[in-house]
Amino acid sequence: MSLKAPRGTVDILPKDARKWQYVESKIKSICERFHFEEIRTPLFEHTEVFQRGVGDSTDIVQKEMYTFEDRGGRSLTLRPEGTAAVSRAYVENKLFGEPNQPVKLFYFAQMFRYERPQKGRMRQLNQFGVEVLGSADPAIDAEVIDLAMTSYRALGLKSLKLVINSLGDKESRDNHRRALVEHFTPHKEELCADCQLRLTQNPLRVLDCKKDKDHPAMKTAPSILDYLNEESKEYFAKVKDYLTAMDIEYVVDPNLVRGLDYYNHTAFEIMSEAEGFGAITTLAGGGRYNGLIEELGGPNTPGIGFGMGLERLLMALEAENIEIPIQDRLDCFLVALGDETEREAVRIVHELRANGIQVDKDYQDRKMKGQFKAADRYKAKLVLILGEEEIKKQVVMLKQMDTGEQVEVPLAQLAETVQVKLQGGSEK
Repeated sequence: MSLKAPRGTVDILPKDARKWQYVESKIKSICERFHFEEIRTPLFEHTEVFQRGVGDSTDIVQKEMYTFEDRGGRSLTLRPEGTAAVSRAYVENKLFGEPNQPVKLFYFAQMFRYERPQKGRMRQLNQFGVEVLGSADPAIDAEVIDLAMTSYRALGLKSLKLVINSLGDKESRDNHRRALVEHFTPHKEELCADCQLRLTQNPLRVLDCKKDKDHPAMKTAPSILDYLNEESKEYFAKVKDYLTAMDIEYVVDPNLVRGLDYYNHTAFEIMSEAEGFGAITTLAGGGRYNGLIEELGGPNTPGIGFGMGLERLLMALEAENIEIPIQDRLDCFLVALGDETEREAVRIVHELRANGIQVDKDYQDRKMKGQFKAADRYKAKLVLILGEEEIKKQVVMLKQMDTGEQVEVPLAQLAETVQVKLQGGSEK
């Protein structure tokens, strides 16, 4: 019986890994342009980090976490999302005491959620995310959204839709929560079992339900925008104004609440409108979480961030027929002929690599014809030919594969000559 990858996971093979590397490199350069720094947190955390940070009433905590006890009896969980883990690191390492505030962080990380696998939804997913901790300025909300949109645009995506909402401050949410309970209670028995529970634990999450989204009571539910106090209205107005100043188009959706308990004020999602993308259109989502750091034992610290699924990003690129430019040509391939050449071939390859040249050689004991076929498969720009006669003369034959030009090069000048040829020049 052959072993297979667990359900909901995939192998990223070399031909696809090059696409991932390109996407990640592009996004990382944008993060650096926005003056964000990378953070890396453990693959697993104490379960309490997510219970307190994400919220006990969320689907993630109740249904989707991979939780286990270690040999010391400690409850640990593979991270299902990035914000709680980064926030824990921020508190534990006292980053709130750093002189440069706010702290602007980004990460590339694997997340784990036990849910039904389907296109665009995996049990092990790769996520890019950012978190800004230490600023309650609405301009940073706009900057975080701008970073996400800039990342997508830099990769060529055009069919994007930005949806935003305000969840208000605590006073606004409390007033809205009471209105939701009053509105949905007469229909409680008509709602799904999850929503009946949400109505008592976190009524705002009822609006996020996929099963009851077409229920008549959903269409007439009180809007959070009608319950925002003046401070929350002013905050949201500034976020919208800053987005407009940057020519970032958006749509306000009062039913956008996100699936985690820690959000307040700004919430947003970025969706793909490309034809053929699939049923799950959300590419990224995030928002503000001003109470999370305090919940995890730190000082009262405002924060905002988002998570972006990389699998879905690659799906969106495919849906818009965007080809990722991949460098799949080898700079140099060494063809070694004869039993006495292997030692010198190994030395030459080592020397060229030490000089920053990408080079490979044959390790299958092929004849010359087979080695040249390998060089063709690797799309080698240059082929170096080393035989016993060349070793005696302390030279190598260098062949440019695009022109067929072949020259004899002294071993002492090989690295320099190869570099010149790769740059499109010729020796003087």
